[in-house]
Amino acid sequence: MEVEEILCYNSRMDFWDNLSGGFSCLAPMEGVTDMVFRQVVARAGRPDVFFTEFTNVNSFVSEEGRYNALERFRFLPEEQPIVAQIWGKVPEYFGVTARGLKDLGYGAVDVNMGCPDKHVVAGGGGSGLIRTPELAVEIIRGTKRAGLPVSVKTRLGYARVDEWKDWISLLLKQDLAALTVHLRTKKEMSKVEAHFELVPEIVAVRDELAPRTKLIINGDIKTPGEGQRFVDMGVDGLMIGRGVFADPFCFEKVPASHSREELMGLLKYHLDLFDEYKLMSFEPLKRFFKIYVNGYYGAAEIREKLMRCKTTDEVRGIIGA
Repeated sequence: MEVEEILCYNSRMDFWDNLSGGFSCLAPMEGVTDMVFRQVVARAGRPDVFFTEFTNVNSFVSEEGRYNALERFRFLPEEQPIVAQIWGKVPEYFGVTARGLKDLGYGAVDVNMGCPDKHVVAGGGGSGLIRTPELAVEIIRGTKRAGLPVSVKTRLGYARVDEWKDWISLLLKQDLAALTVHLRTKKEMSKVEAHFELVPEIVAVRDELAPRTKLIINGDIKTPGEGQRFVDMGVDGLMIGRGVFADPFCFEKVPASHSREELMGLLKYHLDLFDEYKLMSFEPLKRFFKIYVNGYYGAAEIREKLMRCKTTDEVRGIIGA
């Protein structure tokens, strides 16, 4: 790494350095964590750090895909701190995209090296990079050239859990601002329980190789309180993904029970933002209904009606908005 690159990178470390221990993150989820849903989560109980959906660097650097990429990177000032997540396999494209993100106002960028989707992996991205460590290092270096703090989200390994030490050690040697480890392999997907038993060992390796790198863990953590035991072991941050589908209020600093009316209020807010920003077509909106219409008598029947809707006005008619 060139001297100017190191100085530029280190001068932008304050975003991560200023986070206190036990900070919470909303995981990047494809087709889920767009600007609209992030606003809903913020209203329910804001995490300390937002992550965007992941976006292919190929799209950002191409004329055909750039408009869609820019739409995916839209965010509001009150969402800061927010980290843009990107994926791909061409180091030069990562540098170009990271510089563009800096111009858009992002203060940090995350490289996806953990997505297990077969199409992403077949293209050499996501968790496919675990099998090409030299390329992974080049991608990190390419991304750093923009001068933003660079983090990585990954898995323990590709096919075997015992891959974790060599792979995680390699990443920690890259002077990352943060490293998020989903505690499963690519092969395991989400079919087995997260390997929480490895947390003390991962912390020890981080402390030895890169004590300044924030260590975040992900996988089967539903609330920050539930993950506090790992913070006590030395983990810096907790990332929650699917847990927000079970409870959109999961990031509340003081956990509380919430009524059906509060959940309906969030759904109404989601519908209003959906109509205002028009970031997706109506059909994908249906994946969110179960978040708000769940856990009470008659919820299944209401969801069945909602799934037959074709417009937000039809949804409002059913829920009485």
